[in-house]
Amino acid sequence: MKILIISPTQSGIGGTAKHVQGLTNYLESKNHFVKIISSENTFTIPIKKLKNPSFMLSALIKTKFGKNYDIIHAHHPMAALAFKGSSAKKVVTFHGVFSNQIGMLHGKTAQNLSNKYEQNALKWADAITTGSKDSFDYYSNQGYHPYYIPNAIEIDSLPLDINQKYEKQIIFVGRLSKEKGIKSLIRLSEILPKNIHLVIVGSGPLENEIKKTAKDHTNIDFLGYLPKNKVIPLIRGSFALIQPSLAEGISTTMLEAMACKIPIIASNVGGNKELVINDENGFLVNPESINEINEKIIELSENKILVKNFGQKSSELIKNFEWVNIGKKYLELYESLLI
Repeated sequence: MKILIISPTQSGIGGTAKHVQGLTNYLESKNHFVKIISSENTFTIPIKKLKNPSFMLSALIKTKFGKNYDIIHAHHPMAALAFKGSSAKKVVTFHGVFSNQIGMLHGKTAQNLSNKYEQNALKWADAITTGSKDSFDYYSNQGYHPYYIPNAIEIDSLPLDINQKYEKQIIFVGRLSKEKGIKSLIRLSEILPKNIHLVIVGSGPLENEIKKTAKDHTNIDFLGYLPKNKVIPLIRGSFALIQPSLAEGISTTMLEAMACKIPIIASNVGGNKELVINDENGFLVNPESINEINEKIIELSENKILVKNFGQKSSELIKNFEWVNIGKKYLELYESLLI
């Protein structure tokens, strides 16, 4: 098959980028031809409010005058404009509920506008996939017929090194923005015990606030953006991963922590509820309750047996989210569209 993947991004630590990387690797391993159009190889205007619209138009032009493909797969509703009118079979993947995420970040007016575009993207596609059961239910209830295909990782590709910078180390990895619960991390820094160090890895619009927090608290260590081969050892060196998201699909970082046998303290939202079984491989918490998050951190810091048991449970659950299994689901979907 000739497959074109269109995604706002294909590199970095973001969940969509990691998903695109993993899917591409899987498809190529099965001898399929894959090309990617992303902001990394397509003209965009590097200004905040113009970057996404310019990518949409550039990707549309690039797709229109590109090769003939069997499948065009958009990994964000924003990327779906590029396949409008194409004779190829069209797939759009929602890694969350798009319009709700926009509303959370930019307000009600932006949410209403994004909802109209979202509906168009859904109608243009021959098949819709969702990365979490939460988003599957949302779009199903709107009358669509999505396929549930969750995020995945390649466990064997994860580095085995361990980087434990502190005796008691916890870690957050992700985009430094409102929907990832960064405000909760900042508030957590005020009450986190001084002997527990929070390592923060990532970049984003709230980066300056995190830098200030790290400057004001000796047990907050901000490392900025790091590549995967540097991030995984830090996860392995931590006794817990913290994920206080306000909205979330199936987080790649959480999957990686599970593969590393590291307990997770995550907000009780979206795809987090699919990955964390409360009191079995981690804790589900209210993202707004800093005291609850802090209590769970302290509980794990004082109980090595619990950390080990949670990690063992995660290593059993993660088998359901390996690319060798998830990749097959995409191939089966592609093949069904071409019959």
